[in-house]
Amino acid sequence: MKFQSPSHPFWGLQSPLATLGGAGLMILGSSRFSYALVSALALLWVYILSALALRIPFLPRRGRGAIAVSLSSVIAALFTLILFFICPILAMDSLLFLILCPLCCVSSGVLERIEKFDTGEAVFQSYLEGMILSGLILALALIREPLGYGTLSLPGGRQGILCFVKFPEESFSPLRILSSSAGAFFLLGYGIAVFRRFGGHFPLKEGRAKG
Repeated sequence: MKFQSPSHPFWGLQSPLATLGGAGLMILGSSRFSYALVSALALLWVYILSALALRIPFLPRRGRGAIAVSLSSVIAALFTLILFFICPILAMDSLLFLILCPLCCVSSGVLERIEKFDTGEAVFQSYLEGMILSGLILALALIREPLGYGTLSLPGGRQGILCFVKFPEESFSPLRILSSSAGAFFLLGYGIAVFRRFGGHFPLKEGRAKG
């Protein structure tokens, strides 16, 4: 019997593909590459600044869960405000993704796991976990948008996104389902299957038995 390492950042038991805590954001935020970029930046912003904010000395020890939710929500709201001043339409289009970012951060449990780390190590671990989820969202978007919409977009412009690559519409007609939520579930299912197939090659340490 194979076991997954609880500490490995991608293949471990806390991986986004193991807990599926960020499944909603992976599906919704990967519809276009421009939205995936915004989601990735917001995730890193929330993960890193939340790890730093919880180091404030005068924060009470009781009710840390509620404090973490409040701080990460305020941090996500600050990112949304900055994005609104830069590109209002993109901020409105991305509002649902941005709301999900603090929920992903808190539900992942990373803010609890890093409590005993020093500040540098805590920020790095939080960044690493946020980067893994961001990478998965970007990877899904790089598959879904070109094959589903026949385009590849970046944030910017009057409409919030710029489609700087356009493929012939008839080229990927059978694959347009990938642009829908059903297509995202399809790709995510394959990703989870690969994760479960190869994740067990990282055995547990600390004297745990192998079966």
